Amino acid sequence: MQIRTLDGDDPATIDLLLPGFRETMRQDLPDDPPVSAALLARLLQRRRGADRLILAAVDSDGVPAGYVKLGLDLGADLERAHGSLWVFPAYRGRGVGRALVAAARAELRERGRGILLVDAPHTPAAEAFAAAVGGRRVTTNLRNRLHLAGWAADHTGAPDPAALGVRLVRWTDRCPDDLVEQYARVWARTDAAVNGQAGAAGVTAADVRIAEQQALDSAHHQYAVAAVDTAGAGLLGYSTLFVRDSPMADSGQTMVLPEHRRRGLGTVLKTSLIDWARSENQHLALLQAWNAADNEAIRALNRRLGFRADQQWSTYRVAT
Repeated sequence: MQIRTLDGDDPATIDLLLPGFRETMRQDLPDDPPVSAALLARLLQRRRGADRLILAAVDSDGVPAGYVKLGLDLGADLERAHGSLWVFPAYRGRGVGRALVAAARAELRERGRGILLVDAPHTPAAEAFAAAVGGRRVTTNLRNRLHLAGWAADHTGAPDPAALGVRLVRWTDRCPDDLVEQYARVWARTDAAVNGQAGAAGVTAADVRIAEQQALDSAHHQYAVAAVDTAGAGLLGYSTLFVRDSPMADSGQTMVLPEHRRRGLGTVLKTSLIDWARSENQHLALLQAWNAADNEAIRALNRRLGFRADQQWSTYRVAT
């Protein structure tokens, strides 16, 4: 088995890894829609303020057996790399996972990073593998699903935006020029880490534009709704989701400034966003959202909207 370093932004990498990734998802998550090239491209691409390392194990015929994807924050967090490890079904039980972890450790040591964080479905097999390579579980996240058949915006209990003193502004792909600075300032106050991506501190309007273009580069269309204070206090929060050529869309961020929370703004934003995106994309049948298992506020918000947690994923810490 040979380990190769691949460019996650190269279409040839997507073509190489897509068959094995599709088969993995088909077996491990049989209820999911078929994986599209756009989804894998989004998962593997470099992101704003971060580098992305892709290491693939290939057999003697050049067929991929699996890969590890690592995101490296280039700004605030220079000690860790955070990503995911995939061993394709036909190659399991043959040491591929151990070989990829060993290769990732070696690469990270060269970069002066001492901690490898790897996400995996929370299963006995994942727990056993993590223990075998010297890892320990540090956190657990929930995968939440919202089936759109029969979903109605008026069932979420969202208050009237006018009663909250806000007006809603929505856009696709590009934040309006007159709001982009405010959008960046709110994003910069995000208090939840995004695995393998750059920290939010210091986000600028230029960063917003970079992130928007990166979504388009992977054939994802961003839908966004923001709440703007009618008394002149500016943008108070926003919610985003990403639509691709699939019946399933992914939630992005829902962020409300701390001083304006517990008023129902999050419910207003996400309800409006889901209703609008569904009306614009008749092919959508399912939304996916992730959150930390111990984040009760966002768990409660998702429940109000009709999301249901159906799977747990854990993050394992491995020293390099």
